[in-house]
Amino acid sequence: QVQLVESGGGLVQAGASLRLSCVASGRTFSDYMMAWFRQFPGKEREFVARLNTRGFSKYYAPSVQGRFTISRDNAKNTVYLEMNNLKPEDTAVYYCAAKTGDDDMSITVSSFSSWGQGTQVTVSS
Repeated sequence: QVQLVESGGGLVQAGASLRLSCVASGRTFSDYMMAWFRQFPGKEREFVARLNTRGFSKYYAPSVQGRFTISRDNAKNTVYLEMNNLKPEDTAVYYCAAKTGDDDMSITVSSFSSWGQGTQVTVSS
């Protein structure tokens, strides 16, 4: 399994931007499809964005489409989530996730085999 460590969360005001980072170690990063999920208090973890192994196929949840951008730097073993125009309803713990290859394009929690510890994002109104 690849090990994942997120960073970049914090407290911001509505309309601000944040960039989350997730550094991978332990395996060949470019072999992994990467994704971001988030979890609201008392809710199930939900999909935010997905990026294929080579970084050209992206898919977003409708709630973040046009505001969030997922990207990766395979040379740095890092996936990013650029979050713009943040809203109070974006407040959640954000998790980085990985699975091997691009064959399984599903965005379910169970389809991803490796997870980070999460980073808190809080957006005040």
